[in-house]
Amino acid sequence: MKTYRRSMFRPLLSVAAACLALAACAAPGPKKALPERVQVSWAPNDQLSEVRNNSFQRGWLKPADWQKTLSDYLRKRADLVLPPGQKLEVKFEDIKLAGDFEPWRGPNAQDIRFMTDLYPPRATLHYKLTDASGATIREGESKLTDLAYLQRATQATSTDPLRYDKRLLDDWLSREFGRKDA
Repeated sequence: MKTYRRSMFRPLLSVAAACLALAACAAPGPKKALPERVQVSWAPNDQLSEVRNNSFQRGWLKPADWQKTLSDYLRKRADLVLPPGQKLEVKFEDIKLAGDFEPWRGPNAQDIRFMTDLYPPRATLHYKLTDASGATIREGESKLTDLAYLQRATQATSTDPLRYDKRLLDDWLSREFGRKDA
């Protein structure tokens, strides 16, 4: 009986050790500071379409999560595009993430975000670009929509739930600030 117990726990210990090793490898390294020259802010949640139209907070991405993810992404990408010395302030006035929930499909589909042509990613942002002395170079409002978000190529292995929304921001940065390799 003792031999059976020992032989039963050895594979479990092996699996546990492998999981710990994978977790250690996947653990993020030291965090790099985000660029200070790109500031991102958001309108109050009750003014954002994504939050207003999702009052039951369906899905696994909560507003604080996707706002932080998109803010960090925009900071990093804009930092690559902007010439040295320039600063950018962006305020999201409204946003609707790609896809939407269709609760009428039944209780098992409550938290599934359906990606169809009916639900393209959209955003309205106000931006202000300044030079090193603080003088305004350009200021404006941009209304972004990607009606063909499902027809455009994406990385086949991408499982990022915000990949279409990030591409919308990349397109805007390229169009508004000129560099195509952003």
